[in-house]
Amino acid sequence: MYIVCLDLEGVLVPEIWIAVAEATNIPELKKTTRDEPDYNKLMNYRLAILKEHGLGLKEIQDVIATIDPMPGALEFLNKLRELGQVIIISDTFAQFAKPLMKKLGWPTLLCNELIVADDGEITGFKMRCERSKYTTVRALQSAGLETIASGDSFNDLEMIKASKAGFLFKSTEQIKADYPQFPAFEEYDDLYEAIKNAMD
Repeated sequence: MYIVCLDLEGVLVPEIWIAVAEATNIPELKKTTRDEPDYNKLMNYRLAILKEHGLGLKEIQDVIATIDPMPGALEFLNKLRELGQVIIISDTFAQFAKPLMKKLGWPTLLCNELIVADDGEITGFKMRCERSKYTTVRALQSAGLETIASGDSFNDLEMIKASKAGFLFKSTEQIKADYPQFPAFEEYDDLYEAIKNAMD
């Protein structure tokens, strides 16, 4: 039995932190996992910037409420679910993801959690497990499932490599050049066909 494992940001919805950067006019927040492979380093960098500017969870949630899935993402997800099981494995946080999951029809999401003070300041974050995307894919495989994975960033590469089939989607030119062994797609229809063929 196959299970499709998808990244969230950059694949189904726009990058949350880029939206926050644009809404708050803080360009430093545009840095994502496409730019910084070390997720802990990236998040600590972000939290320092939020603290410096006095921004808390509410301000970010207000921006997230304005974000819609990428054009065609919901239709793609619904078609994919007709083929088999789909889960989203993301390094985002439960406190961010809920409104996005509603707009995507409540798919299964495995993600992390923020540590938030009573006044709304984001003081830290709790990762679900080490190397969460890779660890999750390996756990699914140990349960007798074949995984097919797709993502766009450095933090997706481990789960793509570990899966029976893996694809880059809307990735950077640099990542595509560095990992030519992974087919890269820009359109949902092409990714759908690749996943479908991998299941045959």
